[in-house]
Amino acid sequence: MLTLIYRHFITYTSAYLALAATVVLVMIPTLAWVPPGEHLTQIKAKDFITVHTRNTPTTYYEGRQGPTGFEYELMHRFADYLGVSLNLNASHHPDSVLPAVRSQGDLGAAALPLLSDTPGIHYTRPIIQMQPLVVYRRGLTGITTPEDLIGLDIGTLSGAGTSQALLTLQRDHPELSWKESQELEVAELLARVENGTLDAAVIFDHQFRLNRLFFPNVERGFYLGDALSMAWAVPSGRGLGLLEAANQFLQELQENGTLEHLVNRYFGHDDYLEYVGTRTFLAHLDERLPAFTDLFKQAAQETGFDWKLLAAVGYQESHWDPNAVSPTGVRGLMMLTNPTASEMGIADRTDPAQSIDGGARYLRSIKDRLPQSITGEDRLYMAMAAYNVGLGHLYDARKIAEDNDGDPNSWQDVRATLPLLQQREWHSQTRHGYARGGEPVIYVRNIRRYYEMIEYVERSRLQFFQLEQTPDSDEPPLLFDLIPPIEQGI
Repeated sequence: MLTLIYRHFITYTSAYLALAATVVLVMIPTLAWVPPGEHLTQIKAKDFITVHTRNTPTTYYEGRQGPTGFEYELMHRFADYLGVSLNLNASHHPDSVLPAVRSQGDLGAAALPLLSDTPGIHYTRPIIQMQPLVVYRRGLTGITTPEDLIGLDIGTLSGAGTSQALLTLQRDHPELSWKESQELEVAELLARVENGTLDAAVIFDHQFRLNRLFFPNVERGFYLGDALSMAWAVPSGRGLGLLEAANQFLQELQENGTLEHLVNRYFGHDDYLEYVGTRTFLAHLDERLPAFTDLFKQAAQETGFDWKLLAAVGYQESHWDPNAVSPTGVRGLMMLTNPTASEMGIADRTDPAQSIDGGARYLRSIKDRLPQSITGEDRLYMAMAAYNVGLGHLYDARKIAEDNDGDPNSWQDVRATLPLLQQREWHSQTRHGYARGGEPVIYVRNIRRYYEMIEYVERSRLQFFQLEQTPDSDEPPLLFDLIPPIEQGI
């Protein structure tokens, strides 16, 4: 049940890490000192680069399609850039990455904060900014200032950079106290805030954006201190070749837009979660969708769509309510009109199996009827728009796009012209006349967002093992180290 995920997000078991180590790790002897410039040469000679990382949603994990994660994608591309294989050691916690880089090489990539004067380490150029953020349990009095943290049970990760922000804050607020752990990860901290074991936590903003979908009772508080830079670490004293290659690689990714694309892909969820009503969506995802999942999967198998896309269409249409009825008489889970139901051979629009089957086949028929010049995602998005507004109005919008020197086969250009169908000066020139053209634009946007969230939930379920429904109230004695207040007068 998803509610269990809300309340008890997973922790990675030692058995899983042992299995992962068996699969992905290659035992490498400690590297001897090499003359300046020869480290990169040595990596290319052995034909692989060893990267020390962490098994977390923001770095590296095993997804449905294999290894994935923000930094995994970067390190995999970097290995390709060097023309070598990628060898991962993913068994680390934040405090163990840098010692491994110093003693073993080759690279550390684990959401590492760029800190000055780190012995034995060179850092690459910044990858992204990491802003420390206070989050707290819903129901507490608004946490908006550092003074509001005094007396709260606060947790953070040691060695991750967020503890530095708390230490800086403690200089001005010596009564501040918190707990640090090198055994937990961000999701586990958030789970403890969610279930009341902690009052608040300090993590990075991008980590909250990635994980908050599962923790609707954890609120965003305020930014704490200055942003830190995420960087990769290489051992010093072994030449600058690897550092220079990594910097050149990262610079090229930034210049060609790849880095921004990956950041948006992995950390862009927070921009729209409130818009779509996160808690309502998650409640329906848990309470309603399971009853229809098999029907969506069957319809997807028969029509060639991703079942999660069909589920997203169903949520946009009815919030997965088989008895939904619109003021215009459209009804059922996929909100079919009477003519559409007749065309698809559907006798009972309120029957979920018939509605999902009919809706999927209707979307398939629309997609098949589009001109062959429309390809890829553009074809899918236009099919969804036509599901909402009708093929005739979609063709009118394509004609307007073409008349205005746009591309009628590009969803981006057609999306811009659909709202013009609401204006007389435009719809009077079309074959099918007026349409509420702004609606299909929002319709497609919402479906894409719902699909992304369903995909994210499904992907994340693979990362995590559900804890017991009722957690022990007593923390293991060594799970946290207490950072006490500063004694006055010393």
